[in-house]
Amino acid sequence: MKKKILVTGGAGFIGSHLCVRLLNEGNEVACLDNYFTGQKRNVINLIDNPYFELIRHDITMPYFIEVDEIYNLACPASPIHYQYNPIKTIKTSVLGAINMLGLAKRIKAKVLQASTSEVYGDPEIHPQPESYWGHVNPIGTRACYDEGKRCAESLFVNYHKQNNVRIKIIRIFNTYGPKMHPSDGRVVSNFIVQALKEEDITIYGDGKQTRSFQYIDDLIEGMIRLMNTGEDFIGPVNVGNPDELTMLKLAQKVIELTGTKSKIVYQPLPADDPMQRNPDITLAKKVLNWEPKINLEEGLIKTIEYFKSIV
Repeated sequence: MKKKILVTGGAGFIGSHLCVRLLNEGNEVACLDNYFTGQKRNVINLIDNPYFELIRHDITMPYFIEVDEIYNLACPASPIHYQYNPIKTIKTSVLGAINMLGLAKRIKAKVLQASTSEVYGDPEIHPQPESYWGHVNPIGTRACYDEGKRCAESLFVNYHKQNNVRIKIIRIFNTYGPKMHPSDGRVVSNFIVQALKEEDITIYGDGKQTRSFQYIDDLIEGMIRLMNTGEDFIGPVNVGNPDELTMLKLAQKVIELTGTKSKIVYQPLPADDPMQRNPDITLAKKVLNWEPKINLEEGLIKTIEYFKSIV
């Protein structure tokens, strides 16, 4: 059955991939974006699709539409972008959640919140299960994003309890792939762009801090599976790749795959930067029957090809 689906932040990195997948599955998609970090070129190939609608709008303001499902992805997600205007970042997370939950309540739509591994802060438990409450500095430089997303989760749960809104909460761990913004400051795009330009590859700190990277297609699969779960499961659920590696190893892998002459250089670690980040995906495996399928090398090769076409 064809569903009408609203994707906020639909012209962003994750949102644009989600729009393509939802259209390919035979749905009607309304993509809402204010283009702060989203880009029209991410969805330009969808414009001629009669079942796709592109709307310029900021979700800190209410929006009215009749749909069956809402994927709430709107929010800058890289430190460079979310720290550029921290008040706006908080407003996007909190007011955006209130506006989308209010819409879902009125039209009886199911709504999915794109939350983040950042709700765990600089974790004291490793890997991080959904039951972990996190270790976040509420007044730190990253707090506008971390606390905004934590508050949004609280809003979702309370709209569900108080108003019976049908909700889903996904906690997204580091994701990479084509359509990433080349200047978003995230480590995968940073390393690839620097390598392709034969510039020094910048590692912050000693390079021993770890991350776990999932390819975009794996994330989209997890999001759709979560949206399609029964009414009794609302999440939150971690979706990420549990294969952990150091920043130094990632830099070396990018150098190897691009064949660059770039050298690795070291810079001071930014404030409140987590030393470890790794998802416990036991719940995703059990409830969604989901785990990542695309390994790092395969995903990096696809991502490098994309950046070659735009850098």
